[in-house]
Amino acid sequence: MARSRSVCMYLGEQLGRYGFGEDHPFGEDRIHAFMDEMHRRDLDYQVRIYDSVACTDEDLLLFHTPAYVERVKEGSRTGEGMLDYGDTPAYVGVFDNVSHVVGAVLDAVHKIMNGQVRRGFVPIAGLHHAMPDTAAGFCVFNDVGIAIKVLQRQYGLERIAYVDIDAHHGDGLFYPFEDDPTVIFADIHEDGRYNFPNTGFPHEVGKGAAKGCKLNIPLLPLSGDQEFNMMWEKVEHFIAEWKPQFIFMNCGADGLDGDPLAHLHYSQQAHVRAARSLCRIAEEYAEGRLLAVGGGGYDLRNVGRAWASVVNTLLESPMKA
Repeated sequence: MARSRSVCMYLGEQLGRYGFGEDHPFGEDRIHAFMDEMHRRDLDYQVRIYDSVACTDEDLLLFHTPAYVERVKEGSRTGEGMLDYGDTPAYVGVFDNVSHVVGAVLDAVHKIMNGQVRRGFVPIAGLHHAMPDTAAGFCVFNDVGIAIKVLQRQYGLERIAYVDIDAHHGDGLFYPFEDDPTVIFADIHEDGRYNFPNTGFPHEVGKGAAKGCKLNIPLLPLSGDQEFNMMWEKVEHFIAEWKPQFIFMNCGADGLDGDPLAHLHYSQQAHVRAARSLCRIAEEYAEGRLLAVGGGGYDLRNVGRAWASVVNTLLESPMKA
């Protein structure tokens, strides 16, 4: 499979509309910062680009409650109120926009599982705080949570890895799947004592049959590449031991130095290292199946650098014949 045909990426006007206005940290300008950096590095022509597609209500109900889906629809119609406790406002059209976020992730999953592409990247995705019955932390629907359900039910996968290097703990993936042994979870994030969502402590390793297949690694504020690299070795060994059949990577850029909503000091090399090793593990155990999602990141230059570095690594990392 040629390099340019092995990696897909999702764009499109509808996907880029998911955001909460100019005065909100999660604005529509994030996707433009990413594309500017992709173009600067001459990467935009090396990937197979698809427009996003909307998911169905049936898709949403794999993870979310019917009452919550209806609440988002109502907020999308009126543009009034909050979808959580105060971080995630409703706006006219939010339901359609976030349906394209979910739809892009699901379409990428199907293309990867069907062998049309090997790896994928969806920049506006990775809404990892959304819970089954509520929004949280700028996240309305949990795209990867829904995709995991599809991989379990439609494709029968039994070892699905979710790896999160966003500065904030992926609580919307951890707690709904805390007792699910088919979901291998590893998350490096800023210590929950100092940052939202105040979760993700080392003793949280899963429950019941899933005990031991979850890994939470909190880093102290001001941690940088050195601390990340020390802990990443643990993540890499942990994921490889489970021999996953599919890997999700949340590559939130808010761990980079200068992000206004976190206190970590990574460079883009943290993202390069993580993506490279996950590609290697995917090639060894998962037939190459890897889907990266953008996650957070609220400094535009950092967003462009981190995400473009991930795409470049997806393109450059060796693939088995």
